[in-house]
Order: sequence, then C-alpha cells, then structure tokens
Amino acid sequence: MQPEPDPYPPAKRALDRGLAVALLALLSPLFALAVGAIAWGSLRHPRDRGPFLYRERRVSAGHEFELLKFRTLRSDVLRAHAGEEGHARLLEADAANLTWAGRRVLKPWYLDELPQLLNVLRGEMSLVGPRPWPPSMVARQVEQGLDYRLRVPAGWTGPAQIQKGITDPSGYADLDLAYIEACHRSRGLGVVTRDLRILWRTVHVLARGEGLRY
Repeated sequence: MQPEPDPYPPAKRALDRGLAVALLALLSPLFALAVGAIAWGSLRHPRDRGPFLYRERRVSAGHEFELLKFRTLRSDVLRAHAGEEGHARLLEADAANLTWAGRRVLKPWYLDELPQLLNVLRGEMSLVGPRPWPPSMVARQVEQGLDYRLRVPAGWTGPAQIQKGITDPSGYADLDLAYIEACHRSRGLGVVTRDLRILWRTVHVLARGEGLRY
C-alpha cells in the first residue's frame, strides 16, 4: 500500500511557483549559454548531434513524471541503452559517453539541471527537497524502510546537494529526512527562510563550478 501524500506547507508551494518564474528570467543567460554550447558542440562533433533536451522517468510524491535535462550524453549512447530505465547519472560517470558540451560546460556547472525549473512550474517538483530518483531506486529505498520519496515532492536542489564529501548514501537520506521534518515543524516564514538559505548555497556551488570534472 502506498503511503498517504504528506504535502509541504502552503508557503513553500507559493515560494516554488513565484521563485521558479523569477529564476527562469534571472538565469536566462545560462540557458542561452547551455543551448549555445550544445549547438557549438554539435557543429564541431557530428556524433554529438541530437535533441537539446533529455527526459527521464522519476518519482515525486509517489507519482512518476518526466524529468527534464539538457542532454549531456551522445545520442548513440542513449540508443544503446534504449529500453532500459533511464538514469543518465550512471552513464555520465564515463567521460567517453558525454558530448563536448556535457563534458566541458554542462556537467561542471550543473547547467544540465536548469530545465527542471519547468518541472517546478508544472507542480511536479519543489525547488527544494529530496532529489527525484528513478522508480527502481525508489523501490529499493522503500524496501529498506525509507518511503519519504513516495510522500513528499522531489526537489530541484536539496540539503544533500549543497554538501560535499559525503560518501555514505545513508548520510544523504539523513539530510533529506531532517529537512522534511523541519518543514513540517515550521510554518510560513520559517519554511521560506530555510529554502532560500539552501537555494543561496546552491547558487554558490554553481558559481564555483563544483560539478563533475573529467
């Protein structure tokens, strides 16, 4: 039996919609940079050619949806894994699978994640929360007794994403659970302040280019 949804407070949902619109406008130069890098890479490297966007099935509050990303993987790599459950992160670990833009621009600066602001606007995700996982990974986590990804919306960023040096997956789960509990203890300004603090630290991670290096 699937657990009942455990929605975030209304103030958090209002922040998601309003700030997502503002971020889309504010970060429009980065969107242009990402699109330009993909186009330039496709011109220089024919095997990089393909769609600009990539979609993966993920889980948020117990529902599957199509997560949007700028494509970082070569089209031939995606074709070779067609029919498998999409999880680009596993394939992105091998630099040979990446496009020029993915390797040099998108992954180091996390620019491939920008289109997920559209997922936030659609109400499929929150700006802050546990990152959305593929269905099979969520199922394995539920078998381990952790069902929070079935109860709360996934996040564009989260408390785990602004931490560096954590190698034990349980450490990320502890951060996610602490964040969810804090959201439900707080109301109004407390929820908004916490999310803004995490988003500000996320901006610092982006500005320092602390993404994947190859």
